[in-house]
Amino acid sequence: MSAVETTDVLVIGSGFGGAIAAYHLAAGGAKVVVLERGPWLNADEFDHDFKLGSSYTRVFDFVVGDGISVLGGNCVGGGSVVYFATMPRAPRFVFERRGSIGRRVWPASISRDTLDPWYDRVAESLPVTRSSWDKVPYAGGLWAAACAHAGRTANPVPSAIDVGLCTNCNWMMAGCKFDAKRSLLLNYLPAALAHGAQIRPMHEVQHLSRTDSGGYRVHYRIVDDEDYRVLHDGGSIDAKLVILAAGAGATPVILQRSEPELGPMPHAVGRYFSGNGERLNTAVFDEDRVREVLGLDRGDGRAYSAYQIGRGPVVASWDRLDPGLPEFERFSLEQLYFPPGLGTILAQVPDATGPTWFGVEKKELVRRWQSWLTIFIMSEDDNEGVFGPPPATGNAHRLSQQMLGNGPLRYRPTANTQRGWALADAEIKDILERDGLARVMPWTNDLVGAYTVHPLASCRVGDDPQTSALDDTHELRGHPGIFVTDGSAVPTALTVNPALTISALAERAMPGIVRAARERGISVTYGAPLPVQPVTSGA
Repeated sequence: MSAVETTDVLVIGSGFGGAIAAYHLAAGGAKVVVLERGPWLNADEFDHDFKLGSSYTRVFDFVVGDGISVLGGNCVGGGSVVYFATMPRAPRFVFERRGSIGRRVWPASISRDTLDPWYDRVAESLPVTRSSWDKVPYAGGLWAAACAHAGRTANPVPSAIDVGLCTNCNWMMAGCKFDAKRSLLLNYLPAALAHGAQIRPMHEVQHLSRTDSGGYRVHYRIVDDEDYRVLHDGGSIDAKLVILAAGAGATPVILQRSEPELGPMPHAVGRYFSGNGERLNTAVFDEDRVREVLGLDRGDGRAYSAYQIGRGPVVASWDRLDPGLPEFERFSLEQLYFPPGLGTILAQVPDATGPTWFGVEKKELVRRWQSWLTIFIMSEDDNEGVFGPPPATGNAHRLSQQMLGNGPLRYRPTANTQRGWALADAEIKDILERDGLARVMPWTNDLVGAYTVHPLASCRVGDDPQTSALDDTHELRGHPGIFVTDGSAVPTALTVNPALTISALAERAMPGIVRAARERGISVTYGAPLPVQPVTSGA
């Protein structure tokens, strides 16, 4: 029998939580191995098409659950490769949320004030900047003009995009071919590699067990490069400390599958899942009314017809992020580019007399796709998601060669969550249907259930052992030496895009993780400089 490989620290996942941990620990002198279940692609390998086997299908993980579908990253760099790089800070009221448990959900040690220095660190490293209005693409300008016409405000959002390199191709969701999007492929991960960390793609972690020395053995299988349903032989690696950062849809599944060997998991593992209160509305604009009512003109006779030009969310309305409003009535509205393909399938026909999903009216809707505008709702949900028994391997039963799976997550939106969605739907309708500008239709839950691209809270931090899986240092309760630093640690929906908050929480956790590593016999220090990325002109 061959000897089991050993390392100081084993990091599961290479998204924001995994990359930040890998960098700081490797820079501090620890031996670090990162296992990533997806492929390792760079800028020249990102494709601008929807073909099977292109980067579009290779780097996503689309899991259909019972009542909700979750879209996440499946590649080295994780969610940072497939996100739209929108990086706001969570509003101050978020950290005081009580949810349905009737008391503050977040740990007492975490507030907007205590997290702001860690937000600053991430914003400097990527870096995060705010676009000027003259750099806002057409769709963002249209949303801002419609908001102003309806007496609402709109703001360019902070983002991790080098506008000087951006071509407004709107393919950034499937990886940026021009390295304009500041994914982790450009900062934390190369810095971790420079300090000796190893990153191993196509390694899917199945479960953890204990070692006789008090550490952990991480068991993995090799995923086939072309057909993700095929798992080849694997192996195991012993580590003194393990960091789980596989994402809110996978981290709890790994822990659940580890329970027979590790012992009971905290009650909150796989519970209290949040979809960040997300929902989508599709608006179809009347080009003549855009010209007449808003006075917009692209200079070539067209008023808009530019849904496909841009770089994802660039403008948001934050009027309803008012701390004086009751909980579950606060939300943000963000202009979004949802690429044709899945977006075309899920978009429904406003005011249809026939089927909303298909038929003659749907064909007419698709014909006018350049006049679409998608509005993304992020509201306060009720943490109502629960994971059932884990599949035998992975986080889902793979249904297709790449991308698509059926997972154990069950989600039934409560009246609280539904009230927030209804208020947001009505707000969008009031803004965009004024004076005949557009017709609006929300994506109902009829076809694939609720939908989220920002899964959170399935192993959340907190002070109450009954409602949180992690203490405020991100250590798994009852299992010393296991930490969780991905979106599953975020306790509640944030009402804004969560990437910066996930990253700030990971940065905040690092001094404590380094101390824990030293207590477990790892020679490591904390204090390495940030892997700051330069900015070209125009950002």
